[in-house]
Amino acid sequence: MDGLEVLDLGRDALWTTVWMSAPIMIAGLVVGLVIAFFQALTQIQEMTLVFVPKIMAIFAALLIFLPLMGALLAGFSNQIFERIAAF
Repeated sequence: MDGLEVLDLGRDALWTTVWMSAPIMIAGLVVGLVIAFFQALTQIQEMTLVFVPKIMAIFAALLIFLPLMGALLAGFSNQIFERIAAF
């Protein structure tokens, strides 16, 4: 395995990590923005108001996107195993 293959494998690992974490991060971002707009409109500045809806949204996103995340990880693992078997 030469340096280019190692860099390619590292790049694929980083992209797999980004694609696996993107749905959960986007769900947290959207819920956080909605609650921030709600707080700005109503002048309610309660710091703990953000946590419960954000936790529930992230948990729901995990339940919804877990099959996709598993498929991405399985595909990446198969790619690594095929590279190992090719040597």
